[in-house]
Amino acid sequence: MLSSKANWKYINHPPAEERDSIDIAISPIVKDLFLQRGITTTEEVKQFMRPDLSHLQDPFLLTGMEKAVNRIKEAADNHEKIVVYGDYDADGVSSTVVLLHALKKIGAECEYYIPNRFTEGYGPNEAAFRELQQAGFDLIITVDTGIASVHEAEVAKEIGIDVIITDHHEPQSEIPDCYTIIHPKLSENYPFKELAGVGVSLKLAQALIGELPEEVLPFAAIGTIADLVPLVSENRILATYGLKKMQSTTYAGLNALKQVCRIEGNPTEEDIGFRIGPRLNAVGRLGDADLAVDLLLEEDADIALEMANEINYINEQRKKIVQDIVDEAMEMVQTDKRIIIVAKEGWNEGVLGIVASKLVQKYDRPAIVLAVKPDQGIVKGSARSIPAFDLFEGCMTVRELFTQFGGHAQAAGMTLPAENMERLETALNNLLFENLSEEDFKQELYINAILDMEDIHVSLIEEIEKLSPFGMGNPKPLFELNGVPKEVRQIGSRKNHLKMQFASANTQMDMVGFGFGELKEAISPYTEVAVAGELSINEWNGKRNAQLMLEDVKITEWQLFDFRGKKAEQLLPDTAKEVFVCGELTQIAEQQKAYTYQEALSADLCSYQTIGFTELPASLQDMQEIIRQVNPDNIVIAIRRVPNQYPFQFPSRKEFIDYYSLIKQHKKFRIAEMQTAIEQHRGWNEAKVKFMSDVFVDLGFAEEKDGWLRYTAPATKKDLSESVIYQHCMKQKEAERILIYSNYQDLKKWFESCMDTSTNQKEEAVYGL
Repeated sequence: MLSSKANWKYINHPPAEERDSIDIAISPIVKDLFLQRGITTTEEVKQFMRPDLSHLQDPFLLTGMEKAVNRIKEAADNHEKIVVYGDYDADGVSSTVVLLHALKKIGAECEYYIPNRFTEGYGPNEAAFRELQQAGFDLIITVDTGIASVHEAEVAKEIGIDVIITDHHEPQSEIPDCYTIIHPKLSENYPFKELAGVGVSLKLAQALIGELPEEVLPFAAIGTIADLVPLVSENRILATYGLKKMQSTTYAGLNALKQVCRIEGNPTEEDIGFRIGPRLNAVGRLGDADLAVDLLLEEDADIALEMANEINYINEQRKKIVQDIVDEAMEMVQTDKRIIIVAKEGWNEGVLGIVASKLVQKYDRPAIVLAVKPDQGIVKGSARSIPAFDLFEGCMTVRELFTQFGGHAQAAGMTLPAENMERLETALNNLLFENLSEEDFKQELYINAILDMEDIHVSLIEEIEKLSPFGMGNPKPLFELNGVPKEVRQIGSRKNHLKMQFASANTQMDMVGFGFGELKEAISPYTEVAVAGELSINEWNGKRNAQLMLEDVKITEWQLFDFRGKKAEQLLPDTAKEVFVCGELTQIAEQQKAYTYQEALSADLCSYQTIGFTELPASLQDMQEIIRQVNPDNIVIAIRRVPNQYPFQFPSRKEFIDYYSLIKQHKKFRIAEMQTAIEQHRGWNEAKVKFMSDVFVDLGFAEEKDGWLRYTAPATKKDLSESVIYQHCMKQKEAERILIYSNYQDLKKWFESCMDTSTNQKEEAVYGL
């Protein structure tokens, strides 16, 4: 068996008759994908496949919009100075650029301000507000931030500066008292609550200008996709059109960023998520985010390219810093806790969210990573969670422990006194123990369908692509396939990736898993493997073939690993948490334990998942009994051919009779002298003759002394099987035949016969379809 890394959850498969409600010529599999997303009519499918800007909501449905527009236009008419107060991530940077564009278009005097993550921290702060007031600014408009800034709103009132907050983060129990707030979740009449910060900024820009500024839609796509908001409804429209317009954008900064990211042709959501977004985020993570804003605003192509290259260099630095902190943090992880909280002085707080994500992926537990600031007596950092635990709600139960806190169900940022860390760990650890089971800590894979090889072809994948852009709320579909791999091999320069090939009567398909290379040794021959992943098209030498990009792998049947004749260090694959080895092993891991056959027969071995054999048993019955007791998930057979005490073809019953007649006839003879004649006339080698002599001595039919063999008349008749020597040799020969000389399939059948099939298997595949 091979356990999956994640919990495979199967999305309800709609009844076939429901497909009739979608009257479009598309594959039944794709129709099911729409039905699973709650898109059930022909018109809804058409709207989803062809998003339209006309379906965007009226920005004035947002509470506070009209009041905000009037105040901003008044400021523009009166030449008041306006500052856009942004955030230092990709969403905040995009939001800032979008609103600056609109303000300049209506003739407002405007600048932007983004706080430094390290010297000022997240969100509005009192010092910045006072500095802006002294610099002559009359109006502050926050974008992608501010909904938790209760104190800062009071300061603004005190110093006589108006504040308009536009944000999308979770509102907390107390709302800031400011000039007005534009927030989808605080707008009863606004139907869509999941806009990103840049989406809210775009709504304000549209209301100010009087029409949608389509030229800034690429920035709306960047912020929306990078901030991981659900890509449905308005977000899907903004992302779709933003990606289209990004291809032909005239913004020099954006084109320079595309060039550095090596984005050619039609940009995709993956280009934003894995290339553009991380680079824009890196600037604010390591320093001042102004460089990211300035790049997106830059009009000179040469200057923009220099700035983009600098940002690219910063991102490379960020990667190294992240890896260094991950390595240090992993040494601090306490495996007995259900929450990971690690902290250290000197850690770069700008990358701690990424570090937390990597710890969650590694340990399948919520992680909080904090930078210690001993001069201030505080710790500050980020947290990421697992699907089963709402981090925002969990931390809000101990809100009093934090100086600052904000975020979502799966991600949060926080500052707290250093002495509160232990209380926080205890509270969250207890909360997790009380509310989550062990199974809840595994990541989750939501599988849309189990497909056969014949279901999959390039045209199907092209149809599935019509559901893009994929992201939160509209995930890329995952499919399961089952089959016996025709090929399993490691690929890549470090052999850390895996490639499998499934084949059927009419087709074959590759499965590629990046980072799955170690699983090669955990997949035995002729074993059915279940794989889950995303379908994609592999283009090579002008040919386009379907392939599956692996997300997870599991095997639900027991496996046999045949290492007969291999070196000792090659014997034991990491197929289970524990391995029991019966016999001698020169190299054995600390978590593995060796037993002799006699020890194994009397020991309680039921907790072991894998059992390995490195020596022949005295009898097959011993091995059968051990297998029956353990009923293992995996068996490792690592028996090498050993010199036999009786190296010969086992004598037939007639040969025993003939030899006995010879002994009886001669009464007494020297064995060594008789051997030449026996070998010449009978063809029996010395070992065979010695074995038959030993059997007859054992039965009392003869005596051997000083090299002489003498006939002894038996007192009673005895069968050959009554000889202990005969029995031992018979058992050893049978053990050799099965355990050393049989082929893989026959050996697996024999072990299968040893299993206790009356008990349930340790893992059962339940598909729930």
